[in-house]
Amino acid sequence: MQNEMENVENQNQNRSTLWKRILWLVLIYGASVLALGIVASLLRIMMTAAGMKIH
Repeated sequence: MQNEMENVENQNQNRSTLWKRILWLVLIYGASVLALGIVASLLRIMMTAAGMKIH
């Protein structure tokens, strides 16, 4: 009986750990996409300021 309760507690802990890992993955992915967008925008602004234009 004690082992069953420990197994249930371990499963609940593993699930919460999995959700935390997935949340971190999504947050890091989102931050990296945002950073890439900012860098791309800055490069585009600098290129436009230097006289390069899209034809």
